Amino acid sequence: MDRSADAAGVLEHSDVGAQKNRVVTEEEWLQKWEMHNIGFHKEQGHPFLQKYLDVLLSGRSGLRIFFPLCGKAVDMKWPADMGHCVVGVEVSEQALKEFFAEHSLPYSEEPVLEIPGAKKLQSTSGNISLYCCSIYDLSSSIVGKFDGFWDRGALVAVNPCDRQRYASLMISLMEENSSYLLVTVSYDPNKHKGPPFYVPESEIKSLFGFLPEKGGWLDKMVGDMEASVQGCLNSARIIAMEELLLMSELCEVL
Repeated sequence: MDRSADAAGVLEHSDVGAQKNRVVTEEEWLQKWEMHNIGFHKEQGHPFLQKYLDVLLSGRSGLRIFFPLCGKAVDMKWPADMGHCVVGVEVSEQALKEFFAEHSLPYSEEPVLEIPGAKKLQSTSGNISLYCCSIYDLSSSIVGKFDGFWDRGALVAVNPCDRQRYASLMISLMEENSSYLLVTVSYDPNKHKGPPFYVPESEIKSLFGFLPEKGGWLDKMVGDMEASVQGCLNSARIIAMEELLLMSELCEVL
């Protein structure tokens, strides 16, 4: 079955606005972790990052890689094991502690003086630093800028009313010649209130401010399970990939 064709037909008649007023509170996310209602977590890591890790790294060494809304993503350990510096942010302290425990990584904790109540959990090796706070409390003056981004489950989890704020923050954290890998989800938004939220390609372009004179959208490749769109924002490179989800799969990630 050509799932990409089916999804395209459904979305052509979908009302994305049906989700625009949906708000998920910080307390609800914390409760998901407390109740272990984390179907969005992939125990084996995400296959897209496995497939496109070389694109993210582009043969470079010693990169700083950012994982927004990281949870306890297994994926964080992959670039760290290759010698890169990984920085993540997550509101659930439980999730971050589980990450270190499940990988048998010793770590230390320290307060983030610029953010009241925030903590930084850092591996003793020094190349994994995870911030426990609201992502909107971060800035380049606190965490610096990044050469690479892995955005899976972040933009699609952000409340629709906060997307522009989120995208502006990501842009402010981009180092020159950075690579941004973004995974979105495709399904009929009339049948699921989110999260994960459906973010159409047109909105991605708008959020990240692509301009034709600065490179625009370069290419689009559609396969059985994914669509990849590349674009340039100044000297940054953004690649957006799309997971096509059936309603049964949506139930599993709630």
